[in-house]
Amino acid sequence: MTFAIKIEGLGKRYLLKHQKSRGYQSLREVLAQKTQKITAASKALLSGKTSQMGEGNEEFWALRDVDLQVEQGERLAIVGRNGAGKSTLLKLLSRVTEPTCGRAILRGRIASLLEVGTGFHPELTGRENIFLNGAILGMGSHEIERKFDEIVAFADVEKFLDTPVKRYSSGMYTRLAFSVAAHLETDILIIDEVLAVGDAAFQRKCLGKMEDVSRQGRTLIFVSHNMAAVETLCNRAVLLSGGKIVEEGETRKIVESYSRTWRQETSLDDRHDRSGTGQVRIKSISIQNESGQQVSRVVSTQEIGFIVNVKADRDVIGKKIDLILIVCDSRDNRMIPLYTEWSQDDLFVSGELQSFNCRIPAGLPLVPGSYWITAAVLIGGVNADKLERAIEFEVGPSEKFAKDVVLNQAFGQIAIEHSWR
Repeated sequence: MTFAIKIEGLGKRYLLKHQKSRGYQSLREVLAQKTQKITAASKALLSGKTSQMGEGNEEFWALRDVDLQVEQGERLAIVGRNGAGKSTLLKLLSRVTEPTCGRAILRGRIASLLEVGTGFHPELTGRENIFLNGAILGMGSHEIERKFDEIVAFADVEKFLDTPVKRYSSGMYTRLAFSVAAHLETDILIIDEVLAVGDAAFQRKCLGKMEDVSRQGRTLIFVSHNMAAVETLCNRAVLLSGGKIVEEGETRKIVESYSRTWRQETSLDDRHDRSGTGQVRIKSISIQNESGQQVSRVVSTQEIGFIVNVKADRDVIGKKIDLILIVCDSRDNRMIPLYTEWSQDDLFVSGELQSFNCRIPAGLPLVPGSYWITAAVLIGGVNADKLERAIEFEVGPSEKFAKDVVLNQAFGQIAIEHSWR
């Protein structure tokens, strides 16, 4: 298969300046310091020596030694934590900035949607911005006119077509920007987080359009923190960390690897932001899938279990113990409580070290996204230990319910399988 993008040894270096605080300085002191620096640099140049970076300067490689090949018609996801180098890579591919080293070979015309409303002028109307944005993407006026009706219909902005886009909502901006980039006949489409804005109907249209783009033999590069969208859209993924590619392969495998990178890394023993008598302390919490494997990512509505390991004082051995796990969303809204008192399970402390298993046969009926666990242990109804945000985990989409749909959390966060007639 012919490649669409070939990256060889690509790197981007920035120079960070750290100015040390010297307190108040007079004009004479500033001039003297500048003169010393110029003199030192001149001597180094005359002697043939390389001038060193100034005091407080630091080299930062946002991207380094990246090698990657993307085949024509492939849908590739680029995932990684904030600061991993995703945006830098997209800017280099889009020719927004030049690389420090290496090269990227792109075959065909490229359209980039790196930001909501990229290339739009706020004072121009939607109609005018379609032509402006199309021209920026390298399209001729005849080509834009031929696609104009499709662009407007897809964006659903007919009523506001002759209104300045500065009056558009962020959702309208996104719809129009995506529609222009997706409908004009580019060979490579680069998209950064466009599904973060927009209603469910628009997201579904985006998914369908991206499928069409792929079937037409066009190449898609997609960057998102929404792992549900990544899994739905892309057939291959790349995991970036520290500006380097650490893993690439099948999308579901890479999403699982990415989830492990942001799993709670510090031991709960080291946490000092806890409350309670301390008679029992939570040592660790882990998650198991239906096969008994420890995971940091679960599938919605699929059987899972939480394993809670505790350490107890000798004087509470034999006493009744209650455990509470509360599943919270990324905004700390409490979603699902798991409480021994509610399930009427009588548990007792049997030793200094003990494990408790909470099984959920039906799984967590949650919309895909990131969630936290707040945990507490009670002895005799009194709080012995409580930890906010004890662990973080990811919920992925169900394999049979809402397939190929990116569920929007704006409509709610509980996903219950249902049917209509």
